[in-house]
Amino acid sequence: MARKKQFKTEMISDKDGIRFATPEPVAEYRAKRLQCKTIADISCGIGGQALFFAKYCDFVYAIEIDPKKIAFAKKNARIMGVDNIEFIVGDALSSEAIEKLPQLDVVFSDPARPPAEKKRSIDNLSPSIPEVMEAYAGISSNFAFEAPPQLSPEKIPFDCEREYMSLEGKLNRLNLYFGELKKADVSAVALPGSNIIRKTGKIEPAIKVEETALYAYEPEECVTKAGLLEQLVAELKKESNDIAIFDIDDKRTLLSSENEIENSLFKNSYKKLLVTDTDFSQINSFLKKNSFGKVIVRAAIEPERYWDVRNELENDLDGERKAHLFVKNEKAILFEVLDH
Repeated sequence: MARKKQFKTEMISDKDGIRFATPEPVAEYRAKRLQCKTIADISCGIGGQALFFAKYCDFVYAIEIDPKKIAFAKKNARIMGVDNIEFIVGDALSSEAIEKLPQLDVVFSDPARPPAEKKRSIDNLSPSIPEVMEAYAGISSNFAFEAPPQLSPEKIPFDCEREYMSLEGKLNRLNLYFGELKKADVSAVALPGSNIIRKTGKIEPAIKVEETALYAYEPEECVTKAGLLEQLVAELKKESNDIAIFDIDDKRTLLSSENEIENSLFKNSYKKLLVTDTDFSQINSFLKKNSFGKVIVRAAIEPERYWDVRNELENDLDGERKAHLFVKNEKAILFEVLDH
């Protein structure tokens, strides 16, 4: 049986359960956010999220239609010493399952979605958000759902908070909060930790620049996906009035400033080293002279050419330093990550 590497305590499951189980930092964060007396976890799977709800809530009702997954969830509960969960095998939308539940403070649902769908859609969740809210309307008014994080805020046609989540620098989850759980229209959180930004009122458009200043900052993916980059810029102006947006290409955006700034919603912080033509031999010479050993290429290059380009840039390099190379308008920009 496979074991869950995302948890400090190893969890037992089959491959399918492992694939869809919630990573521990995500489960911990959501459990803290949804802390209450009684909560129901619909489609609980092998129990990764439900076990963390049990850590912060008085009692958890975990519902799953697959008896094999419930069996794994019960074993995992015993492994983690959790005894305040009632596991229910059945269809979470059926009257038979719902009749077993008391009044609930929160209903959480991580709906299934077609793994092979070409384009993510809120309409493809099963059970759907409206179905769950209608079925449980009599016993709760507070709902939380997981939705595909590829969906932009305007693709979510509900009155809820859209919380985009990054895990270790990568976009990982989209949580939707309804009722009293809603704290803003849109928010973003970067894990580990709980580095949060929420949409407030109207924000003035941020200044955009065509050339980067001495320092550049790569925002967490959750911030850009949530459309909160200008919100972040507005907050950073308290520390650096010259903070601006530096668009590199359709997929890459940095923030730029002459001042060194620290912020928990930066994925990386850089110092500019060189701006030059995309002459790889010239860049390679600079890297040799300055004791570099590796180059991370952050440019719109065909995947099949990536390693050819990188090998050319790293030819005969033997230093300890690592450079990051971006390309904007046929100009190569070399950065080095700041050591905070």
